[in-house]
Amino acid sequence: MFSARVSVSALTLTALVALAACSAPGQQAAQEADATGPIKIANINAQSGQLSPLGQWEHKGVKLAVDEANKAGGVDGRQIKLDLFDSQGDPTVGTNLARKISSEGYIAMLGTAESAVTLAMAPILKDAQIPNITSGQSPKLADLKSPFLFLNAPTSVTFDETLAKYLVDDKGYKKIALISNNGAYGAGEHDAFLAALKSRNVTAIADEVVTPDQKDFNANLAKIREQEPEVLFIGAEEVQSGLIAKQSRELGLKALFAGGAPMGTDVYATTAGLDNAEGSVVSSPYLSNEASEPIKAFAAKYKAAYNEDARMHVAKAYDGASILIEALKQTKGAGGRPLADAIRGVKRAGLLGDYDYDESGVGIHATKIGLVKGGTVVPEDAS
Repeated sequence: MFSARVSVSALTLTALVALAACSAPGQQAAQEADATGPIKIANINAQSGQLSPLGQWEHKGVKLAVDEANKAGGVDGRQIKLDLFDSQGDPTVGTNLARKISSEGYIAMLGTAESAVTLAMAPILKDAQIPNITSGQSPKLADLKSPFLFLNAPTSVTFDETLAKYLVDDKGYKKIALISNNGAYGAGEHDAFLAALKSRNVTAIADEVVTPDQKDFNANLAKIREQEPEVLFIGAEEVQSGLIAKQSRELGLKALFAGGAPMGTDVYATTAGLDNAEGSVVSSPYLSNEASEPIKAFAAKYKAAYNEDARMHVAKAYDGASILIEALKQTKGAGGRPLADAIRGVKRAGLLGDYDYDESGVGIHATKIGLVKGGTVVPEDAS
């Protein structure tokens, strides 16, 4: 009888150990909702390399939201422990970091701002059941339909439909050329803008594709110049967009520049040169720190915290972190699928707009048109 009891107990223990070993980290976190220690959240974003301005802005926006939450008592009496990891804008580095946080007790991730990095990380985070709120906007992120991946901005489809409506429907431009990179962000912009033009029976008169790390565009731009476009659509990140604009003007290309949110930053304007950037058309859900009273209040507290002006990437990251914190309060700090479901259910009037996550994980569904004036963006209807 005694030996039988020992065998049953041993078998039971073995089964429990095996069950725990098979559970995803997110599932284990969900089962530990009554834990009393800090809630571990990872912020993964480029802190070095060409895309580091985005990652640094994102970290400041996330940290501002987390610091506010912790100062107000945290989540169910627990503090949020926010750890920053440098993805370097590299998908391989991002993949390794995804494995690291999935093995070290992190129950959620904020970031990245780079679509290619987020795409590489997504399968690992899905398997680990770690919810991820990203600032990437490639349509490929939405196409994954991962229950653990959420976008805190529209995809390129929304950005470029708004842009095409303004340029073609409202302003009547027909001679439009494209230059974009073949990275995840640039490819998404290229395909979305071409689709928006096609729906209006407009065919691009030139379509040049470059690499994400390319810095000399003279050969590409010389081909575009021959077509004498009225508009040059630029599908690239901040620095590269600025270089394209600068080199375009140096070659005598007179086209109006147009693109997505990267062209609404001071990095774009200073890289291009303020005179070259002047008048650029920007599609973005966040155009100005003066757009509303909540945005003014946010911009003021950000300025007080970091002694610099807020911008879209900061606001976007702040919105994402705030949504995560709201969801964590609903789950009392639990992670896994309960946290993912709670994020999907959050309805929030954010700085970028009204968040309402669809089945693809997209939370914002509209952008606005702004114009670059004196190195900053102003709403088109106020210009």
